[in-house]
Amino acid sequence: MAADSRENLIKTISHRQPAGIVFDIGATNVSNISASTLYKLRIALGLKPEPVKLCDPYQGLGLVEEDVREIIGVDVAGITSLYTAFGYKNQNWKPWKLPDGTDVLVGGDFTVKKDENANTLIFPGSDTGCSPCAKMPKNGFYFDPVNRQQKINENLLNGKLDFKDDFVLFSDEELKYFEKQSLHLYNNTSCGIAGHMELMPAGDLGLIFGTHLKNPRGIRNMEEWLISHYTRPGYIKEVLDYGSQVALKNLELYRQAVSDRIQVIPITGNDFGNQNGLIYSPDIYRQVYKPFYKRVNDWVHKNTKWKTFFHSCGAITAILDDMIDSGVDIINPVQTSANGMDPKALKEKYGDKIVFWGGGVEPLTLQFGTAEEVKQQALERIKIFSPGGGFVFGAIHNIQPNVPIENVLALIEAVRYAKNSNISTSQVIK
Repeated sequence: MAADSRENLIKTISHRQPAGIVFDIGATNVSNISASTLYKLRIALGLKPEPVKLCDPYQGLGLVEEDVREIIGVDVAGITSLYTAFGYKNQNWKPWKLPDGTDVLVGGDFTVKKDENANTLIFPGSDTGCSPCAKMPKNGFYFDPVNRQQKINENLLNGKLDFKDDFVLFSDEELKYFEKQSLHLYNNTSCGIAGHMELMPAGDLGLIFGTHLKNPRGIRNMEEWLISHYTRPGYIKEVLDYGSQVALKNLELYRQAVSDRIQVIPITGNDFGNQNGLIYSPDIYRQVYKPFYKRVNDWVHKNTKWKTFFHSCGAITAILDDMIDSGVDIINPVQTSANGMDPKALKEKYGDKIVFWGGGVEPLTLQFGTAEEVKQQALERIKIFSPGGGFVFGAIHNIQPNVPIENVLALIEAVRYAKNSNISTSQVIK
């Protein structure tokens, strides 16, 4: 990483031209890299081929350590969560093997079983006396949540009561954990620093299943949750209202723990788009989600210097103005293959209003293209997005398993070339 990585991040998220392109792999759990690919990357970089930490078993993500960040020139590091999505702690690491044979380390309480089809089952809070909350298929890479939706009694639905165990205040142990990480990163690295994901999980489609809960209540089926925006809008608002109330309290606790050592605070990872358009109508976003997001973003802007980071996949241009109006500073992953998400159009219309974090190379190019194609596309995206700041280079979402390691190295090389060449809009990429 460059000595001025943190200052470059501060400039670019403030829409000022940084001295060099800002590069992220691993700062958040939506801009990370799979554990199996990270293991191969370490070997390709000449590092000791030791097991990587499976910090996010839900998505199969590895922890990008300081030695990797230093070699490849990553400019942003992230604070991690003490708990996984399955309710056990990321500590007291022990060995495990992914289905593809990759050696990894998992938290000491990580507990799984095989079913009759050789699928890997995991349990909430590592309690094998409960029904499994997620399943990794044989030869798979991720844990898919298990539908544990109970029979719905309309008279008993209550958004606050149903989700009271989903949204809880940080414990003293967690706050000390965050403080320790922020102090280490601030004092011992030159990286910019992102807070851990995510401070307001209410409504996040990936978390509706309550994989950390032994007996999740309320609406927990994906299809039923989506339908409820139209059939039970009051219920959805109850969940979001309660989630935002807890988020505001946690933000104050978080601020006390990490102070202004961080520059970016991830708020939510809720997806609003698919490949062709929005999952919900713009009116649903404006009436149901926007007021609660504005409540949280306003607190951040009033009480801290942090910039708010929102993740949403898909074609979301129909609500980008509303997201900006509600105080969103940074959008990720910038899914440029989706309808209406053309890089040049995004930069021209929104480049001075919102920071693009991601968008660096298409997943299909990274997975199936040649190394030269990856490098050229990455350089083209840097040329489009970087002028005037407002761009953190990264892949579109997490780097997946089975991505050819030469393509990952090509992506890294493109960023290194851009930094050394100081690519600007006046330069032509050969």
